[in-house]
Amino acid sequence: MSEVLLSVGLDVGTTSSQMVLSELTVENRAGSLAVPEMEIAQRKILYKSPIHFTPLLDCDRVDGEKLREIVDAEYEKAGIRKPEVDTGAIIITGETSRKENARTVLEQLSGYAGDFVVATAGPDLESVLAAKGAGAVEYGEKTGKKVLHMDIGGGTSNLALIEDGVITATACLNVGGRLLKIRPDGCLSYVSPVLEGIFGKKAGDYVNREEVLELARELVQALEAAAGLREKESWMAGLKTAESGVLEPPEGAVISFSGGVADCIDAAQPWLAFGDMGPELGRAIRESRLCRGEYRLGEETIRATVIGAGCHSARLSGSTVFYQNIRFPLKNLPVVESAERLRSLDGPGVLALPGEKSPEYRQVARLAAEIIRSFGERPVYLALREDMAKALGQQIALGLGQSAQVLCIDRVSLREGDYLDVGAPVGPALPVVIKTLILNR
Repeated sequence: MSEVLLSVGLDVGTTSSQMVLSELTVENRAGSLAVPEMEIAQRKILYKSPIHFTPLLDCDRVDGEKLREIVDAEYEKAGIRKPEVDTGAIIITGETSRKENARTVLEQLSGYAGDFVVATAGPDLESVLAAKGAGAVEYGEKTGKKVLHMDIGGGTSNLALIEDGVITATACLNVGGRLLKIRPDGCLSYVSPVLEGIFGKKAGDYVNREEVLELARELVQALEAAAGLREKESWMAGLKTAESGVLEPPEGAVISFSGGVADCIDAAQPWLAFGDMGPELGRAIRESRLCRGEYRLGEETIRATVIGAGCHSARLSGSTVFYQNIRFPLKNLPVVESAERLRSLDGPGVLALPGEKSPEYRQVARLAAEIIRSFGERPVYLALREDMAKALGQQIALGLGQSAQVLCIDRVSLREGDYLDVGAPVGPALPVVIKTLILNR
């Protein structure tokens, strides 16, 4: 027996914003006499919105009202109502994530766009979603090849190293097509602060095609260095984002591209086609060491991140879960791995534990008592790797009473620094979205 979830992905990027609507089919993969094992068996894209320019009030602020209008219009075109949405993600990416009001806009959209559409940000998560949405992870899994995926957008390039079909490391560089905005007459209307010390011109100055191409070639050298194709130089350190991880790509890895700039790699565009340096950045990539070995364009390019958000952000917990007095959805719960860290939180948090394989009753009772002491007056939210959530949750509820808030899920691997969203039940399982802000493992 299967169940269908409706998932929405919204990507608010440096240059463009877009939405996809997906259908996720959930099936029980266990036998009729076994404990249910719920999995997302199929992902189907139902609707892709047009590409919208990200609306800005000024250089420092996102136009939240205009974004809401875009979301309203796209929901209507897709033929869905907000209450019908089961899961999904809003991700604000690149330079847009640095805008003064970015977090406020995300929080407003999170509640406005649907009951369990979650607000997420962070270059590491963007790297993961883009690699999945572009098909790079599936390509690595099918071929067994090591893949270095580069999602090159308007403000940043998000990198993911894929080995045996698994993302093992991510990184992010301030390299993108929208670091310069250029009017039709060649006058610069915007120069990103990240280019200070690299590019000598400022807004109001005039620029020609060769100057833009020279800058693009310089930026591409940083991508080559990240791919292990040239030595790193000191000036390149200024292009790494503060949250960037470390990559050590193996020799001979296939390089995969997505993002808006990817469309300019194999298809030449007029240099002022989009009013930015994207076409020349694409040309510089095509002429660089990145394309001298085996390379590929993603199955999706400019839509890779939003498809990743809509199709690949949700997963399911184990089926032997326990919850009592929980009002779903739960959003943006910080994850900790110790009672000490739990006590340092200002509000509710999720305690991530390994759990025990096939525990005896006394082990469950002892662990429940320790957890009750650790949480004190807080709601008890637990995530376990081992399959023991129901027994442990029942024991905790027995100790705290029927009025206590208790959530215990299993077969979910979390780490300190993650954030967790939990949706309403799908059969015996719960849909979860794990937002990993630092994923360099």
